[in-house]
Amino acid sequence: MKNILFSLKERNPRLSNRKRAEMYRGKLGSMGKNCEVFMKVSFGSEPYLIDIGDNVRITYGVKFITHDGGLHVLRNLDLANNGAVYGKIRIGDNTFIGNDVIILPGVTVGSNCVLGAGSIITRSIPDNSVAAGIPAKPLRTIQDYYEKNKPFLHETIGMNSLQKKEYLLNVAPELLIKK
Repeated sequence: MKNILFSLKERNPRLSNRKRAEMYRGKLGSMGKNCEVFMKVSFGSEPYLIDIGDNVRITYGVKFITHDGGLHVLRNLDLANNGAVYGKIRIGDNTFIGNDVIILPGVTVGSNCVLGAGSIITRSIPDNSVAAGIPAKPLRTIQDYYEKNKPFLHETIGMNSLQKKEYLLNVAPELLIKK
């Protein structure tokens, strides 16, 4: 019953991302201060193997996988009997994890990192990196990321949604990023 109530609370769209993070604090190995957990995040079947630093934002649909489910095949071939393989996942301070990222067992993501949406993190990522892809690879340093985006930065944090809409609809098109 306790797990059902937790599951219902976690899925509440009115629950703030910070409060959702607080709900997971006791289930994870550790979680630092000022973290955010968006909806539909999965910490898997061994959440106690996951350590998260301070100021980490875990966005919609992220999945943490702490075991190798492929051993199912080895068990069926009588090669692993009741064996399983596990790995801790560690996320450093001040890290952003984009939508639908999958993080595999044994991975450490450094501090001051950005993980691009849809990436699969199969290997550890060093501090101060922007990483993306399948499998994810470091693409640039956080300083290079800042320099690339500097011309397109807009001071909208703190605006309400109507103010932000008004501002963005009136900004010169060349000041919006193009891909």
